[in-house]
Amino acid sequence: MLSVRHLLGIESLPPDDILAILDLAERHVELGRRGAPAPGGLEGRSLVTMFFEPSTRTRASFELAGQRLGAHVLNMSMTSSSLKKGESLIDTALTLNAMRPDLLVVRHPASGAVNLLAQKVDCAVINAGDGRHEHPTQALLDALTIRRRKGRLQRLTVAICGDIAHSRVARSNILLLGKLDNRIRLVGPRTLIPAGIETLGVEVTDDMARGLEDADVVMMLRLQRERMDGGFIPSEREYYHRFGLDAAKLARARPDAIVMHPGPMNRGVEIDGTLADDINRSVIQEQVEMGVAVRMAVLELLARGRSRGAGGGDD
Repeated sequence: MLSVRHLLGIESLPPDDILAILDLAERHVELGRRGAPAPGGLEGRSLVTMFFEPSTRTRASFELAGQRLGAHVLNMSMTSSSLKKGESLIDTALTLNAMRPDLLVVRHPASGAVNLLAQKVDCAVINAGDGRHEHPTQALLDALTIRRRKGRLQRLTVAICGDIAHSRVARSNILLLGKLDNRIRLVGPRTLIPAGIETLGVEVTDDMARGLEDADVVMMLRLQRERMDGGFIPSEREYYHRFGLDAAKLARARPDAIVMHPGPMNRGVEIDGTLADDINRSVIQEQVEMGVAVRMAVLELLARGRSRGAGGGDD
């Protein structure tokens, strides 16, 4: 059981809760790799997913996680919902609350929208990404991937590279890795580094060679063109030349450094395609696998904190 009622962000999640999620997720990974059935931790419970932004990995991962745990999973299509007819977000929350679900997974383009929903419903709410704010389960699955590959999750040098300004993934990773005593470097063009980000205890540079020096983990971020409203970079070709990860740049990191990317990737923009597919350095596919296990752990632990019958589950 977690100390929090909802998973709205890493910022409010204590280190003990982080480790509890990772430890349970580890057990789900091992069961999955052996082909063993998952314990039905959500039998008789209902899980509703609401994605106001397009998603493939996160949405499918949550739905699969719920199904493996035995939950009744309902995906609400927000493109055809009453919101399109003028219903407010709060009215939607109240309608959902009347249906008494146990768990609600929400992705929304506005920062803070998921927190607002959580204040209006009785069920446990999981933030699947809100605006530029946070994406907590992505940071948790990244942490599990790192811990499995590096054997620890403390005292590592982690370089997070690329479009920091528009990335909720970067923010959640900064918060999580900072709680666990890691050295974090942000690398990217100054136009894509938020002002004042140093207050989070990170180092900042626009020099890839300096940023990757002796790094244990190199985390590349997608260039989020859809969130840009101006000339943040001169061209994708110039961006790749200066900030795209290739073998020559990666040589500045430690010989056993791992390469990460939350996806979807823009090959030849953020990362060289050959490097992304290098099974000796890249853990990108492993991140996808860890995503299901972490989301199973989050759903199970939040459900444990709710009494039967508090939502739509059996009495």
